[in-house]
Amino acid sequence: MPSLDDILAVILGGGRGTRLYPLIQQRSKPAVPIAGKYRLIDIPLSNCINSGIFKIAVLTQFNSVSLNRHIGQTYNFDAFHTGWVQVWAAEQTINSSDWYQGTADAVRKQLFEIKSSRAKYVLILAGDHLYSMDYSEMARFHWEKDADITVAVHPVAATDASRFGILKQNAGCRITDFAEKPRDPQRQAELVSRDDDALPYLASMGIYMFKTEVLEQLLTEFTFDDFGNHVIPHAMNSHNVFGYEFEGYWEDIGTIRSFYETNLMLTMPDPPFDIFNASRPLYTHPRYLPGSIIRNSTLENVLLAEGGCILEAHISHSIVGLRSQIRHKVQIKDTIIMGADYYDVMQCHDADVLPNGSIPIGVGSDCQIEGAIIDKNAHIGKGVIIRSFPRGTDQDGPNWAVRDGIVVIPKGATLLPGTCIKP
Repeated sequence: MPSLDDILAVILGGGRGTRLYPLIQQRSKPAVPIAGKYRLIDIPLSNCINSGIFKIAVLTQFNSVSLNRHIGQTYNFDAFHTGWVQVWAAEQTINSSDWYQGTADAVRKQLFEIKSSRAKYVLILAGDHLYSMDYSEMARFHWEKDADITVAVHPVAATDASRFGILKQNAGCRITDFAEKPRDPQRQAELVSRDDDALPYLASMGIYMFKTEVLEQLLTEFTFDDFGNHVIPHAMNSHNVFGYEFEGYWEDIGTIRSFYETNLMLTMPDPPFDIFNASRPLYTHPRYLPGSIIRNSTLENVLLAEGGCILEAHISHSIVGLRSQIRHKVQIKDTIIMGADYYDVMQCHDADVLPNGSIPIGVGSDCQIEGAIIDKNAHIGKGVIIRSFPRGTDQDGPNWAVRDGIVVIPKGATLLPGTCIKP
């Protein structure tokens, strides 16, 4: 049996996506904060470390400064460890002047680095999914099947089949058919893989394990740009391609709505994704912050990060992130407060206006916020009212946006006192 040391994990940092805008206005998708104190990139990196895979490369391209900084400050193995986490940025070379054109093209442009790692196997991962997975189990499945390629698949309902790439596998787990987001009922019927009326289909999770020589062959002989749309459909006719079924919680955080609902799910009792699992911890940048101070406040189903100060607030079904400043008589419901990257004033004072006349970072007194995402370093003035819009509503305003009915206040934005954002 090969060793986990033979595996190189390659995490795709994503391109110029638009579905998470304006959260990606100043950062890449994997750098978006989640669960109060983490970033999306921490999920696959933690999965790798918890699985015993310590050779990791992160491919970055779009708005990558904060992502690169986070990785560099967080994931440093000691000198006696054989592992490493490296950032492989898109670059123009003598052989190529183009940026990454897709997932497969991004890996193709880094084949030299992949071969230099001398890894016998390459594990391709996405940087914007929420799940806890032991990749070593997938690796053992790959080796036992002597697979050229293994695709991680997740059971989904018929109502979700048109959202994903659907793979069909036979009794031996070999993949025999594939369709990208099939909508035709007849085509969907051809892709049923499971004897389960509730979850009859298998969706690709965007997780692939390759023999390195197979990966090199496919990417050098063909001009494929994408793994899901091009490489896997082609390879299943010429190579041993298997599906590894993963039945745990998995969510593709690709839209504002999915980001919003997935975060708020973590505030409820017994959420399907367990951030308190001591055997599979989530790693992130270590911060030396004090515990949050709460005065004369009511919190119900709230995920609260450290370093904050909450004064006379009622908060329910919400996330309150790092260094959050929430002042007097504030009501917050069904909202993600991402917090702040730094403190701009002395903590735990109740001033809504600084001596220079500016609005401090945080949520001002008498605010009412419901159904919103408040990005980091936002300045919310006194008496601001925010209400969610009907689902499906998209709208842009000064220093705010509505996506699928959710009000998003961009990073560093300022809302003047008395601002009212509602339908």
